Amino acid sequence: MKKMQWIFGVSAALLASSCLMPGAAYAQGKPEVIIGYEDNGADPYMVSMAEHLFEKHMNADVQYKLFSSGPAAMSALASNSLTFMCGLGVPPLVTAIAQGLPMAIVYNQERYTNAAGIVVKPDSGIHDVAGLKGKKIAIVAGSQASFELATFLAQAHVPYESVTQVNMAPPQMRTSWVTGAIDAAIVWDPVFSALRAAGGKAIKTDGDLPREASSYNVCIANADWAKAHPDLVTGFVTALDAGYQVTMKNRDQAIAEMAKATGVTVPVATSELAGYELFSGADQTTPKVMGIDAGVKTSATYQTLVNTAKVLNKIGRITSVPANFDANVAPQYSKSLAH
Repeated sequence: MKKMQWIFGVSAALLASSCLMPGAAYAQGKPEVIIGYEDNGADPYMVSMAEHLFEKHMNADVQYKLFSSGPAAMSALASNSLTFMCGLGVPPLVTAIAQGLPMAIVYNQERYTNAAGIVVKPDSGIHDVAGLKGKKIAIVAGSQASFELATFLAQAHVPYESVTQVNMAPPQMRTSWVTGAIDAAIVWDPVFSALRAAGGKAIKTDGDLPREASSYNVCIANADWAKAHPDLVTGFVTALDAGYQVTMKNRDQAIAEMAKATGVTVPVATSELAGYELFSGADQTTPKVMGIDAGVKTSATYQTLVNTAKVLNKIGRITSVPANFDANVAPQYSKSLAH
């Protein structure tokens, strides 16, 4: 969730600029490839960056750009100044697709499990999701949390409008927790763990979401640009898989690199990484991730796009559900990584 603090809306100017193909600006010699990312905790792609695996696997002049939010990244993608963006979540991506931006998932990085969820105060009287009715819950409005809260409430047959949502950034949640301004929070690490350490009880985690309507971190590119530059995209996903392999084979080294990149301690980075189900390059073409060929439509990633769109439409975040997401799930670039 943490990397998806998007305001759900794309300006007319942004839509107009989407006809541009973002990505490599070909100058003399190698093409320029700019990889965008957000500071969203420990992640294997940080190993790919630290060990220059993108440079190794892509015949390109690779540069990196840190973004503070999703809207800034999407603007850069649409204005021809960014090639790839990692660490994004499904709800803001679905919103962009619904508004006409031709974006495609080229690599599904991971699924949140126990690093995010709903935590309630010990004196709130809340023991389950049904108990949220009439209570105040802190939330980053427009983030993955909006989809998750709506999903959890629907599962418990609790009207979405019956819960008072208090929009605030995660750091503010700590103060509001202490002052009693909120009864619960739907948030991610490190605040999720901090509130539990302060006596809070987790009544739901992202791991409780079904695979076909789950919380994922994904890497995206302009779908049209990707089709025109398949070799660069294949190199990109190969580098991501290489970072995953280092993480699996030399976890201490990988976590140390992640901790350094994010400016946290090794124990914190270890905890953050433990909250994910990580996906390899070989996983990309399996049903639990993006599938391949005719299996794409029934894959967990594709179905999550569909189910997320339905929820966002129901709660008024998007005005209509896209007819399909056939151009928005692109496992073909990972075919060579399948075992």
